[in-house]
Amino acid sequence: MDDADNFQVVTTGLRFPEGPAYLTDGSLLVVEIAGRALTRIDPTTGRQTVIADLQGGPNGAAMGPDGWCYVCNSGGWRYVTEGGVQRPIAQAEQPGWIERVHLASGRVERLYDRAGDRPLHSPNDLVFDHKGGFWFTDHGKRTDDRLDIGGVFYAAADGSFIRHAIGRLITPNGIGLSPDGQTLYVAETVTRRLWAFDITGPGTVASHPFPSPNGGRLVAGLPDLNNLDSLAVDAAGNISVATLTRGGIWTLSPDGAARDYLPLPDVYVTNLCFGGPDLSTAYVTLSGSGRLIALPWPRPGLPLHPHQR
Repeated sequence: MDDADNFQVVTTGLRFPEGPAYLTDGSLLVVEIAGRALTRIDPTTGRQTVIADLQGGPNGAAMGPDGWCYVCNSGGWRYVTEGGVQRPIAQAEQPGWIERVHLASGRVERLYDRAGDRPLHSPNDLVFDHKGGFWFTDHGKRTDDRLDIGGVFYAAADGSFIRHAIGRLITPNGIGLSPDGQTLYVAETVTRRLWAFDITGPGTVASHPFPSPNGGRLVAGLPDLNNLDSLAVDAAGNISVATLTRGGIWTLSPDGAARDYLPLPDVYVTNLCFGGPDLSTAYVTLSGSGRLIALPWPRPGLPLHPHQR
């Protein structure tokens, strides 16, 4: 891709935004991790309206089948600002959780902080399937001398069921589904790897044998400092992954053979979603500079599942 300068700044002054979600009325939602808020944005005027003040560190957001916005909360981060760039330097010690927000009232409900005896550490991002349940990543906690092994979970939207689905992942972050709903994609941040898992049922996947370290199928391992963050899938099944440090968006074919890179002016390009009447606009969070931008996308995004329309 060569249109890195062909973007519009939708709004500025966000406090480390993430998790953009395009709504049917044409507005957008973002979570502000450092600002601890769920915020609605008018893409025409850039006007920001805080829907709910949240605790911890709201990190990923998606609309659920009941009209509530579901949020992965990591528990929080500590930040510094240097040269006009806000960046996280350490995670909070408190464990994270899954919560949901009622858009009209701002009511917040906490749904999950563990799966059985397994506590959640740092929930990061989520995606709903056509059955109305959702998959989410637990990034794990990172300190100067410790790195948690992360995983993927599956949960019901009503708080009634959660299960640990995939283990042995190293800093799992972005998560998404193929157009047919049969493949789950998971991006690992520090390994710069994108994995695919074959779904066999709600919360279950087939496991590939050794030498796969986690039962997944490797789609791509990206070079240099392309640390992977969140992702979105287009209607043709291509996976677009936001990258940190070497900030931009990598777009990969489902088999990883075709790869395009779009550089963007921020070291923390954290997430994207597709919106507009034909889903041909990419809305991207540039978190270090606190901006939400919009740019034309060469392929339409994956339409929302019927329960989310």
